[in-house]
Amino acid sequence: MKKVLAINSGSSSFKYKLFTFPNEKVVASGMADRVGMANAVFKIKLNSKEYIKNTPIPNQEAAVSLLIESLKKFNVVKDLKELSGVGHRVVNGGEVFKHSVVINQANLKQLIKLGNLAPLHNIPETVGIEAFMQIIPDIPQIAVFDTSYHQSLSEINYLYSIPYRYYEDYAVRKYGAHGISVEYVAPRAAKMMGKNLNISKLIVCHLGSGSSVTAVKNGKSYDTSMGFSPLTGVTMGTRSGDFDPSALRYIMDKTGMSIDEGIDMLNHESGLLGISGVSSDMRDLIESKQKRAELARRIYINRVVRYVGAYAAEMDGVDGIIFTAGVGEHDSGIRAGVMSSLRYLGLKPDYKANRTDGEKFISMPNSKVKALVVPTNEELMIAREVVRLTR
Repeated sequence: MKKVLAINSGSSSFKYKLFTFPNEKVVASGMADRVGMANAVFKIKLNSKEYIKNTPIPNQEAAVSLLIESLKKFNVVKDLKELSGVGHRVVNGGEVFKHSVVINQANLKQLIKLGNLAPLHNIPETVGIEAFMQIIPDIPQIAVFDTSYHQSLSEINYLYSIPYRYYEDYAVRKYGAHGISVEYVAPRAAKMMGKNLNISKLIVCHLGSGSSVTAVKNGKSYDTSMGFSPLTGVTMGTRSGDFDPSALRYIMDKTGMSIDEGIDMLNHESGLLGISGVSSDMRDLIESKQKRAELARRIYINRVVRYVGAYAAEMDGVDGIIFTAGVGEHDSGIRAGVMSSLRYLGLKPDYKANRTDGEKFISMPNSKVKALVVPTNEELMIAREVVRLTR
């Protein structure tokens, strides 16, 4: 039986799941959190038991070593030869990597060069891959790209209305994100609806700390809200979403802010946090009595509705609207707000069904446009790619 690790690295953390194949069963999961900080913690969950260890984790290499030691300690992996490979989520593969790849030194150098396409994501993800290559050099490392799914976008939808030479010379274009999630969710939703994915029109709302809306037409990505980087599109936890660059220049002139500080502000200080002044977490905004907390939620709903409406128009209709990821799966208020604004499409919300979480329909049986909650499983999609490429 094959064993595959799926890794999702961040700047100070990485989440992991260990699968067995072909049964696609999760035998261990957890995370290394606050890597490089004084209060670092390592978690491993085996069946129904979770073990938590508060210990210094100075860097990604130490985190990887701790993970491998823990898998051996709990006899989840007795010999590293049991591992078929390790799959890593990488947000942006640019136009260089259009599909998942086995990482060698040449590919690693290319990944490092692509760091600026998504500095908040690609750079820590590449550091994570390097750490695994150093600690377990004999195990194949596979990069699975969020942007691969969006390679089906047409020039109409991926080009910006700027001089064409910037696309020719520097590949400045829309790349999108959350493709791994959408690729899992869309087929599952079509199956629930009893529809053939290849002749369906779906809109996937991946709503979490980072949020995007993707139009899926005939089984392929047709358009998506995130652009050159994961900064644009709908309002997010700390990211602004769509924003006029001239306004950024105006703020810079008024405050003396540098361009790097300005981009950092749009990535880390904006979105729900910037509007509310309270938190980037929807749960905190629900509990807050501050008026701006409620305003942030209403703006968030508005921006999602705006993109859903645009994509329904682009595809000349829509069969189903799917909510997934942290907010999409667990915030009934956001789902209700979005659905209420889409009744003109023929969507009849089932507000009673919407009150609870879990995979389900949240529209009435006679609704022309269906609304569904489908929990995502990015790690499983990553693991499947590892199996495919190491077969």
